[in-house]
Amino acid sequence: MSTAAALTGFAAALALTFGGAWAAGSSFGPVAPAAAHGAEHATEPTTQDRMPTDHLPAGLAASRAGYTLELGDDALEAGTRELAFTIRDSGGAPVTSFDVEHEKRLHLIMVRRDQTGFQHVHPVMDEHGTWRTAVDLTPGSWRVFADFTPTGGSALTLGTDLAVPGTTAPPSASAPTRTTQVDDGFAVTVAGDLRGGQDSTLRLQVSRDGRPVTDLEPYLGAYGHLVALREGDLAYLHVHPNGTPGDGRTTAGPAVDFTVEVPTAGRYHLYLDFKQGGVVRSAHLVLDASAPPAATTPDPAATGGHDH
Repeated sequence: MSTAAALTGFAAALALTFGGAWAAGSSFGPVAPAAAHGAEHATEPTTQDRMPTDHLPAGLAASRAGYTLELGDDALEAGTRELAFTIRDSGGAPVTSFDVEHEKRLHLIMVRRDQTGFQHVHPVMDEHGTWRTAVDLTPGSWRVFADFTPTGGSALTLGTDLAVPGTTAPPSASAPTRTTQVDDGFAVTVAGDLRGGQDSTLRLQVSRDGRPVTDLEPYLGAYGHLVALREGDLAYLHVHPNGTPGDGRTTAGPAVDFTVEVPTAGRYHLYLDFKQGGVVRSAHLVLDASAPPAATTPDPAATGGHDH
C-alpha cells in the first residue's frame, strides 16, 4: 500500500479537533460494556457520523466505499480473548475475496485510545467470511483497524471501537520520543522530522545493547513496517520502507528508511515492527509534525512592480 493511497482524504479532516476526538473516544475510570448492535441508531449521530466517509482520513470510519467492518462483539473482557469480525459489502453480505498485500489478505491493528497496547496481527478467515484472532486486552477503550484490499476494489482501512470493561487510570500526557527501549536490550532511534504537506524521510535505527543490529530479518516482505496514528482522532497511516530485501541495495539494518507524508501539523505516534532472531518486536516513538509551509505572495517592491 503506497503512502499516497493510505493518506487519501487525510487533509480533508482538518475540521476534526484533536481534543474533541479524544474526548469522544477515550475513557478513564470505570469502562462500561458497549451497547448492543443496532442500539446506536437510537442516538443522535455524532459529527463524525454525519461527515461523508469519502472525505474522512483512513481508519476513522467503520463504513467506507461500500464496505463495513462489523465486530462480533462490541465489548470483550480483559485478558487474552478471541476477536471475531466480518467485512460486509453494501448489501450486507460477508466479503470473502481479498487481495494479498504484503503477504497477507488482511492486517489488523489494535491500540488503546491512550496509545498503549499496540498489536499488529493477522486473523484467519473461515468459509463464512468471519475473521478470528487472539488479542491481548486491558480495560479501556480500544480502536480496531482492518487494513485490506477487496478483490476488484481499492485499498481500505476501516476502524471501529471495542470496549473492555474495567477501571483505568487517566492517560499520561505524551511527549516527543526519539529513542525508545524495547525488550531483550533492543532500542530504536528515529532521525528526521515530519512536516505537514511534504514528504519527510525518517530513518529508524535498531540497536541491541548499544551495538548496531545488522541482521534484521524480512517480515511481511520488508525489514520494517511503520504505523502512524495522529494523536487525538487516531487517523491511520501504514507506511512501508524504502527498498526491499534482496534488491541489492537495501541492507538488513541497522537503518530502515521510510518516506512519510503527513498533511497536517500535530503529534503522531509511530509504531515500528521489526524482526530479528525469529521474533517480531514493536517500538513506540512520538514525533511532532510542523505546520505546512505558508503560501507566500511576491513583494511588488522586490520585483520592480512586475509579475514574473
